[in-house]
Amino acid sequence: MASQVASPSASLHTTSSSTTLSTPALSPSSPTRLSPDDLELLAKLEEQNRLLETDSKSLRSVNGSRRNSGSSLVSSSSASSNLSHLEEDSWILWGRIVNEWEDVCKKKEKQIKELVRKGIPHHFRAIVWQLLCTAQSMPIKDQYSELLKMTSPCEKLIRRDIARTYPEHDFFKEKDSFGQEVLFNVMKAYSLVDREVGYCQGSAFIVGLLLMQMPEEEAFCVFVKLMQDYRLRELFKPSMAELGLCMYQFEYMIQEQLPELYVHFQSQSFHTSMYASSWFLTIFLTTFPLPIATRIFDIFMSEGLEIVFRVGLAVLQMNQAELMQLDMEGMLQHFQKVIPHQFDSGPDKLIQASYQVKYNAKKMKKLEKEYTTIKTKEMEEQVEIKRLRTENRLLKQRIETLEKHKCSSRYSEDFVLQLEKELVQARLSEAESHCALKEMQDKVLEMEKVNQNQDPQYKVAL
Repeated sequence: MASQVASPSASLHTTSSSTTLSTPALSPSSPTRLSPDDLELLAKLEEQNRLLETDSKSLRSVNGSRRNSGSSLVSSSSASSNLSHLEEDSWILWGRIVNEWEDVCKKKEKQIKELVRKGIPHHFRAIVWQLLCTAQSMPIKDQYSELLKMTSPCEKLIRRDIARTYPEHDFFKEKDSFGQEVLFNVMKAYSLVDREVGYCQGSAFIVGLLLMQMPEEEAFCVFVKLMQDYRLRELFKPSMAELGLCMYQFEYMIQEQLPELYVHFQSQSFHTSMYASSWFLTIFLTTFPLPIATRIFDIFMSEGLEIVFRVGLAVLQMNQAELMQLDMEGMLQHFQKVIPHQFDSGPDKLIQASYQVKYNAKKMKKLEKEYTTIKTKEMEEQVEIKRLRTENRLLKQRIETLEKHKCSSRYSEDFVLQLEKELVQARLSEAESHCALKEMQDKVLEMEKVNQNQDPQYKVAL
């Protein structure tokens, strides 16, 4: 069984003591049938809940003790009486999962994934996210307070972007508020532990979501894990090479599964990066309202970037008919104004559609190798072009020097003839170099043209 971890009550927005949550009989729609041991556990839970204080306004704790410790697994406010039996069953189930995390993950990994796809209850998100990314016991947490005492070269940039991060959310909208300050702290601390990445605009939205669920030290640890283990660090590197790869892979999926829409995008010069870059950089946090984006983020914590590909393609499928009727400007407006509010009633339809999308992990790996090969060849040709330009410049300098010597020379006729010979040779070399340079540039232009018109498996994402 898992050792104790930080409780959801550590969230910045939870207060007060907890009250009784009645233990309902499991309905036929319950997520799982409980064993005799589980029923014994729930009986103890009910007994302990009767001893808790009343009139609470929020969930306070999920105790990480073992089953026979006598501690309550779940506490909730008196408002929980308004929950449906199914919701209460879900809370009890998640409480048991958290307390027996190690055993459950080993034996029922697939069932955990299915539960996460249905949504993690709000008050469990802080602890479950930490458990999903194994961030609950990171040594770097002890360095956090010391990092805040240091100075980061990114501080000015971070301060500039703080006001642009969730500007309408109560926790962040006030200038110099507590929310803005802890957001600054986490971004600054990360910029100090990863100086290659430093700070990248967009990452603040991910940190902001974490801070809505947990204290800043825990949010820092989770963010470090996401950067290290979830491809985010590669996405946020200055070169953003991983973002180019994601665009390349995503465009292949569009061409394969939505060929008519792919052709329409090409005819309108509507490049994938124009609408999908933010999907990958912020995991839809700047696209959908928070209740929708948070559900997607639940799955991201469990399954990684695959869910971004799935949701992205599902969105295109649902909007294909409308997009096919629009030009570039109209499509941009549709992505900015219409799509964000299509799922305000709830994300279930979108998530269900996402898992109807074909996603081939082996094909994605193959595309990654193809993309790496193409980018390597591009870099080699750019190096060759640079070499030819340098050689051409040096030849021009030598021609100028020879012509000066020829004009001012009073030397013998043999010496003059030698100078003329060297001058002719230099001019020939310059012409050859210029031709080679022109040929190389034409080749690059041809590759760019092919990149715009060929199938995605041969195309470099912009």
